[in-house]
Amino acid sequence: MYILCLLLISGLAAFAAESKSEVAQRLENAAAVLHEIMATPDKGIPEDLLDKANCVVIVPGLKKGAFIVGAQYGKGFVTCRKTGGWSAPAAVKIEGGSVGLQIGGQETDAILLVMNENGAKRLLSDKFTLGAEGSVAAGPVGRTSTAQTDAKMSAEILSYSRSRGAFAGLALTGATLRPDEDSNAALYGKKLTSQEIVDGQVKAPSAASKLLAELSRYSPREKSADR
Repeated sequence: MYILCLLLISGLAAFAAESKSEVAQRLENAAAVLHEIMATPDKGIPEDLLDKANCVVIVPGLKKGAFIVGAQYGKGFVTCRKTGGWSAPAAVKIEGGSVGLQIGGQETDAILLVMNENGAKRLLSDKFTLGAEGSVAAGPVGRTSTAQTDAKMSAEILSYSRSRGAFAGLALTGATLRPDEDSNAALYGKKLTSQEIVDGQVKAPSAASKLLAELSRYSPREKSADR
């Protein structure tokens, strides 16, 4: 019980109000995660799948802890493809739970590819539970994995994780995504919805330049008129 209380307290601390510099640092971390994963194409996200994605979510340092009841929580960003390139990033929270006899914790980097417009609309809503409101599947890894993706292409979201240097597809079924309004306010100086941010109602902050540059490097395709 003591360990469980510590986990709950640490989870609340992770979601405490942050300064602009702290949110900016997380953007830098998100850019580093994407760069490190995509720089190893034999073990990373297939570029053709990234090129098909409508939106990308990156959560650096997703925390998982467990003692009888598991928990996961983290903060990251979503950016969506638009005319002219990738949108300004909107801050998101990810929360979830699982049940099992587990003791200990670990920290994981998570990346979600949102593969269609329907998935993007769900993602940008007030609350979205992976698996409950939309199909989510573990994403394939590596250059040669494209042929294995036919069964997965009906999924709205493909998810990946990296822990202790190992990168793999991992379905985060049951995790809940929601806007991180406090981080958005810290980053942009005013309260904004995720939809307003990705729709281009604000200019991307300078802190997002590395992340957007990495996305443009590996997937420069703009949103087409029929998507």
